[in-house]
Amino acid sequence: MSRDEAGTQPGGSGLDPAVRARLEGLRDSIDNIDAALVHLLAERFKHTQEVGHLKAEHALPPADPERERRQIARLRDLAVTAKLDPEFAEKFLGFIIEEVIRHHQKIARS
Repeated sequence: MSRDEAGTQPGGSGLDPAVRARLEGLRDSIDNIDAALVHLLAERFKHTQEVGHLKAEHALPPADPERERRQIARLRDLAVTAKLDPEFAEKFLGFIIEEVIRHHQKIARS
């Protein structure tokens, strides 16, 4: 059986009510942030889809390594300012870039 972050069984039997309330409040905040991230990513991908169509219409390559390099450097700088691990930020953006390029390639083939 798995344990939650407080080290108790799921359902939290025996967990101090104040700790439970704090844990639930933090988790509610995390859930709200996750929802916002999903909506932001959806909005971002709407725009990258438009870029993909524009690139396909003008026979531009799906990837733009120079733009990607600049974006990664920019995001790493933002991460440092925000006190977020820049390695994590780079991996996160790298995953997004890979997905965008995949979409652009698919659009170009259609």
